[in-house]
Amino acid sequence: MKWQGRRQSSNVNIGGAGRRGGMAPIGGGGLLIIMLIVFLMGGNPLEVLNNGSSRNTTQQVSTQHSQETKTRQEFLSVVLADTEDVWKEIFKQHNLNYSEPQLTLYTGSAQSACGTASSQTGPFYCPGDETVYMDTDFYDDLHNKFGATGDFALAYVLAHEVGHHVQHQLGVLDQVFALKNKLSEVEFNQYMIRLELQADYYAGVYAHYAKKMGYLEPGDIEEAMNAAAGVGDDRIQEQAYGKSIPDTFTHGTSEQRMRWFKKGYESGTIEAGDTFSVKNL
Repeated sequence: MKWQGRRQSSNVNIGGAGRRGGMAPIGGGGLLIIMLIVFLMGGNPLEVLNNGSSRNTTQQVSTQHSQETKTRQEFLSVVLADTEDVWKEIFKQHNLNYSEPQLTLYTGSAQSACGTASSQTGPFYCPGDETVYMDTDFYDDLHNKFGATGDFALAYVLAHEVGHHVQHQLGVLDQVFALKNKLSEVEFNQYMIRLELQADYYAGVYAHYAKKMGYLEPGDIEEAMNAAAGVGDDRIQEQAYGKSIPDTFTHGTSEQRMRWFKKGYESGTIEAGDTFSVKNL
């Protein structure tokens, strides 16, 4: 995706503390403390450098991680800015006003109006504070756990969560969650699937406009499709348990997620994304 040098959203917050798994970063500063202790005890600080990684290597790894994090933050800020432009335009076409969501990028954990965000919860949208929460290391999960690579895979994830904000703006989230205590878990799961597939469709709508604005590069849509397939309920359950249990699905199968994203990408309209009125998803 062509994103360098373009507008970044002002609605991005950098938060959280610690590294994934609760580990404090052990960069150059931590190594210096260890060397100082060795020196005060009469030892040779240089021996610390010979046991394991050198100080330079440690600093290089820390610097590389910091640079990767910064690059992802900047990339996601540009994607969020694009979604702001896209949904403002679409809402304007329907005589509606689009209220921009916030995006909190964190490493480790962060607090939201919906509870604690962590690397275990994955990216999510909280309607309570109208904010998308995303661990900046989630791209590593996309690659290592879900087999999705490329920057547009990450753009798809953010566009999907922004899709939930669109649903919140249109009142769809309230309508669906009002049914939670009126239906069985299996029945409510069917509504959740439709909710998630609609967010996939809206992510496709964003991709449609991104192409129209000349921001997409060859392979971007394939990257998004791979990400959508990777987070399908059936694929995730088969990887975890060796089988899938359809009654417990809440996001849709890999095939459904890819199909609705593609439908949004090809259509580019909000009207064709009514997943709640179609009989067969």
